[in-house]
Amino acid sequence: MYKTQPNTSQTALNAFMSHKAEFDSQITRLQALSAEHFNVSPDDVNWGHVGDVTRYAALLRQITDAAFNEGEHAA
Repeated sequence: MYKTQPNTSQTALNAFMSHKAEFDSQITRLQALSAEHFNVSPDDVNWGHVGDVTRYAALLRQITDAAFNEGEHAA
């Protein structure tokens, strides 16, 4: 759980920037993993890998739908 902090604009900005840095780090790691084809050689791809990438894409779709007000989050 997060510790309750005083309700100030600076506190909110600090928290926002901290979470944004975490988000950016995760995006960078995912881009690198994707560039490496999720560490799977083309000759070794199987249906389990297809399922993994499908799940990752679905989870990212949830995020992009929420961020861009699309899909089930459309206004």
